[in-house]
Amino acid sequence: MNPSVLTPALPETVLEVSDLQVQFETIDGIAPVLDGLSYTLKSGETLAIVGESGCGKTIGALSLLRLAPSPPARITGGSIRLSGRDILTLTEDEMRGIRGNDIAMIFQEPMTALNPVLTIGHQIVEPLMLHKRLNRSAAWERAVELLRLVEIPEPERRASEYPHQLSGGMRQRAMIAMALACGPKILVADEPTTALDVTIQAQILKLMADLKHRVGTAILLITHDLAVVAQTADRVVVMYAGRVVEDASVYELFENPRHPYTRGLLASIPKLSIDDERQKLEGIPGSVPPVGGRPSGCTFAPRCTLARDECRQSVPVLETVSPTHKVACWAVIDATSKQEKEQAIV
Repeated sequence: MNPSVLTPALPETVLEVSDLQVQFETIDGIAPVLDGLSYTLKSGETLAIVGESGCGKTIGALSLLRLAPSPPARITGGSIRLSGRDILTLTEDEMRGIRGNDIAMIFQEPMTALNPVLTIGHQIVEPLMLHKRLNRSAAWERAVELLRLVEIPEPERRASEYPHQLSGGMRQRAMIAMALACGPKILVADEPTTALDVTIQAQILKLMADLKHRVGTAILLITHDLAVVAQTADRVVVMYAGRVVEDASVYELFENPRHPYTRGLLASIPKLSIDDERQKLEGIPGSVPPVGGRPSGCTFAPRCTLARDECRQSVPVLETVSPTHKVACWAVIDATSKQEKEQAIV
């Protein structure tokens, strides 16, 4: 028997972001927004990128589609490889073939992302006619089919309605249908449940998970909601002030967070406790540094209880601490190195 029949194929790496540098042109000069963003995304995987507002999550997502507003944004270094092809080297015409076709995006607020003067069906038909070369009749049938796929009731009628005639949950479903229209390799979801109530939020997350398994699309989930991450992600990248501070499987991140910032985020989640009614909500002291005023060395050092001189002077590199876990923290790296030496001696 052929051994390859028994061995499942390894997931393909569909996206590789390497040392991505993005700067903003401000009144006070050039300010770094993304400083060496790196991660990979495999087919059928859900990768969550988390962090406080202003850490660079959305700019990183928009950079994948080369939609970051320029000015003020300017990509100054690094690479973004889609199935081995660096999209930063492509022309604008070539990028139009990528957007919506290979990489699609679900925006945070569908009411502002959808065109208010075009019907829902028309907005799904356009990418199908552009990328898949379908005629209008076939594209309309496919649009209705997609609305049915995302569980919008009466899809034939809803396709002829305008965005303001749909509820918030249905608008978000319509955005997902539009994003999935051309069968993209990657679906970028930027805070897809922020404006929705808890019930609709759960439905949207379940829908995205079902579609991922059914269609095989890789999902890049941009969020600050760790409960959503725990529900949906396979792997997590934690960002702080434009840099990756931790990259781990979702299980390892929640079971054994290594970076002080990640620990602070997890400690700040409200906990239901019957035993201790006086339990206080923990927080991270200080605030995120402004884009133009980030400190040298580790950007989290001014808020970190483990910070020392080395942290304030040099930027920690992202080091592997286990096969599925990387962290950028001098204290953690030193502790891991010490532990490995002690185990070697034993």
